[in-house]
Amino acid sequence: MQIKIITNSEIETINLGEKISSLLFPGAILTLDGDLGAGKTTFAKGIAKGLKIKDDVNSPTFNILKCYFNKNGLNFYHIDAYRLEDVSSDNKNIGLEEVIEGDGVCYIEWPKFISEFIPENKTLDILVHILEDNKREFIFSTNDSKYFKIIEDLRGF
Repeated sequence: MQIKIITNSEIETINLGEKISSLLFPGAILTLDGDLGAGKTTFAKGIAKGLKIKDDVNSPTFNILKCYFNKNGLNFYHIDAYRLEDVSSDNKNIGLEEVIEGDGVCYIEWPKFISEFIPENKTLDILVHILEDNKREFIFSTNDSKYFKIIEDLRGF
């Protein structure tokens, strides 16, 4: 199942993330791919906002993982695997699999660099393209029925 959505501003990208957050569940895994500067972290800000995360959300590029704990809802685990591109599988074993298959929402930027830790066919995959200035195309796809409702609900966005 797949859907394409265009956002025309940062605010629309945040609103899209916020809309999706209301449909997420414990153990949800979202993978995001797209060029540098495509809006992956902006989208993450929207998800965190919808999950009622109070902390400032920014890219975990140098940390690889940032955990946002939510005592009244779902925790948000934000992984940016960009810096793991040329790292061997043995050296990537830093506990990511526990977070990926954990109790909160796991949001993974650059998933191809840690694909060995991501359960196959159990994700909502998102591809982001820069169209112009702040205009972005988001392509949501999945083979897992747990995410079909999210895609269906996005049809009206």
